[in-house]
Amino acid sequence: MKKFIIAALAATVATTPVLAAPFDRHDDRGGRYSQNHRDGRIDRNVQKRVVIRHDDRRSPVQYRSWNRGDRFDNRYARNYRVISSPRAYRLHDAPRGYRWVQSGNDAVLVGITSGIIASVLANAIR
Repeated sequence: MKKFIIAALAATVATTPVLAAPFDRHDDRGGRYSQNHRDGRIDRNVQKRVVIRHDDRRSPVQYRSWNRGDRFDNRYARNYRVISSPRAYRLHDAPRGYRWVQSGNDAVLVGITSGIIASVLANAIR
């Protein structure tokens, strides 16, 4: 019985390095690249994976046309600016609590606190 156990132990000690060696590769990278030694020089076969992603999303800003009674949001205004001198654009002075803003070529009279549109003058600014 002792001879059988010693023989089995010797066989496992002898075969362990053989089983631990990688099969036909110099490194254990899963085949990402391998080296072939020919005539003293190293040839590397590199496998690359190229991922091309197309961005088909539209612009996140959707410009709006404004109507009286709508809530004005400057994120949706094209070429948004506050008109500081309305007389230069032949507009009357804004009443208290309102201001003139530019959205594209339109002049829009907006309530300062509420953001509700009181008046829209289309193509007032050129």
